[in-house]
Parts: sequence; structure tokens; C-alpha cells
Amino acid sequence: MGQKIHPLGFRLGTTQSHDSIWFAQPRNYSENLKEDKIIRDCIKNYIQKIQKTIRIPSGGDGIGRIKIKKRIDRIQVIIYMGFPNLLIEGKPRIIEELKTNVQKKINCVNRKINITITRIPDAYADPNILAEFIAVQLKNRISFRKAIKQAIELAEQAGTKGVQVQIAGRIDGKEIARVETIRDGRVPLQTIRAKIDYCSYTVRTIYGVLGIKVWIFLNND
Repeated sequence: MGQKIHPLGFRLGTTQSHDSIWFAQPRNYSENLKEDKIIRDCIKNYIQKIQKTIRIPSGGDGIGRIKIKKRIDRIQVIIYMGFPNLLIEGKPRIIEELKTNVQKKINCVNRKINITITRIPDAYADPNILAEFIAVQLKNRISFRKAIKQAIELAEQAGTKGVQVQIAGRIDGKEIARVETIRDGRVPLQTIRAKIDYCSYTVRTIYGVLGIKVWIFLNND
């Protein structure tokens, strides 16, 4: 039929949970949604600025996901990072600067902001970090097949049971855009109990914009 559903939305309540946890009246829902977007963009932009002087193995910002929990008087932000060594040196100062930047972007008159950084045990088992790794390789003009092969090897070393990577666009600078999909191991997308992690990532190259999608099969619950 060609009908698709988001792999994470399909599993909400079974193996997946929301990245934003809060309640709002219908008239305030869009404002809260916009606020979440501003917080995530602010954190990512700040960490990317730090990276100009510090290198990490993946070449990306190393952020898996950012969870936001809101209460009446408090906003709790949890940053899941694959390579937190980036922020170990001067960590209290960095967190304070992050708080200040976020407070400037959003209205925090009656709310406190708490920011914590949590390490992801197996960094390359996270699809966001794996997609960033592939994006950096493509920007460096490495063949997409070689980049995907390296990414799959890293995911296997992280203990995943299956990986599927899809790249769409002017791959390797070809004039006609196409879609290439490579899979290794099992990726049971139609099984709700299967814990599948997914991300969609956009990378800008000298040939144009490429879209990267990554599915990772972690385990059966």
C-alpha cells in the first residue's frame, strides 16, 4: 500500500516514551511546542561553538536526544550525550552558560531551569550520533558505501542486533538523485514489541542536500 508510520510514534507506550513531558491547555500548546524547539536549538548551537576548539571522535556534536520536563515552577532539561568528555572540563561553567543562554531565549520569570548531562553508554547505538557520523564522512567526500559500512561496524560493536541506513539525494555528486538503502542484521519494523530507535537527519554537501535515515534494532522487550 505504500503507507508509512513513524517508527517511534508507532511504539509510544510500549518501548518508546515522549522526549517532551508536559501538559498545556489547547490555547497554550503551540507556545510550549515552540519553546521546546528554541531550547533544543539553543543547546545544540552552544555545544557546536565549543566544538570549534575541541575534537570528539564522531566529528558531530555527540547529542543523542534532549528530554524536556516542564512543571509550573521548573523546567528540567536532560542532555543525552555520547561523548560527554567534551563537557567534563569546566562542566559547571558550561551548564551555567547554557542556563543563561536558554533564559535569554525564553520567558523564565517564574520558572527555574535545571540542566543535566547524561552519558549514553554505547554512543554508536544511538541513531542520531550514527547519522552525524555518516554526515561528516559525506561532507569529507568519502564514498557513501564506505561511510555506511563504517557506521554499521561501529553500531555492531555497540551491541545492536540490526541496522538499516537510507540515503537520498545526489549521492556522490551524481546528476540524478536516487535513494540507496543498506541493511545489516534484523530490523523488524512491523513488530511493536521490538525496540527500534530511529532518526532522520539532513546534511548539506557541495552537491546539494542529502537526507539520511537510520533505523537501529536494539532488542526484544
